[in-house]
Amino acid sequence: MLRRSLALMVVLILSLVGTGLAREVQDYSSTINNFKQSSDVAPFFDSAYGYAVFPTIGKGGLGIGASHGRGQVYVGGNVVGFTSLSDVSIGFQAGGQAYSQVVFFEDERAYKDFTSGNFEFGAEASAIAVQASAGATATSEGAAAGASSGGSGGSQASTNYYKGMLVFTIGKGGLMYEAAIKGQKYTYNPLKK
Repeated sequence: MLRRSLALMVVLILSLVGTGLAREVQDYSSTINNFKQSSDVAPFFDSAYGYAVFPTIGKGGLGIGASHGRGQVYVGGNVVGFTSLSDVSIGFQAGGQAYSQVVFFEDERAYKDFTSGNFEFGAEASAIAVQASAGATATSEGAAAGASSGGSGGSQASTNYYKGMLVFTIGKGGLMYEAAIKGQKYTYNPLKK
């Protein structure tokens, strides 16, 4: 009963954090620049069809957890819409964390899948965690991507799109055991012109 009450409180808090945000284009250049500091991530800003940026995603839980974040979708470097993500998970987890996330769209088909209204990552999806510093190394688990660091202090990442999408995260703080993207649900609203 305590776990259920705690999870409900976490979901309510996380959903209230984003409800006061106006649907106006925000300056996410700081978050984008943090990702561009990683040589593993930077090339995707030029080669991908588009991307979604989430400056802060809050996640917390004790047995039952939840996360929430709001972001913007870009095509050709320009904001084309707004997105939000949320998930609820059950399992071994305790604590809280905040992180930034970018989702790259390999092509127009992947972009359309993501912006169809209600997109969700399946159990096979995973994110690549990077450090926000020049020469950062990428680490990951799962089928969506893998990475290994080179012997001379550099990094050599091997990345594969999962259903036309590739996800990178940067930790902002907190400690939590469980950081998968499986089950994350995304909504999308186009920019009103």
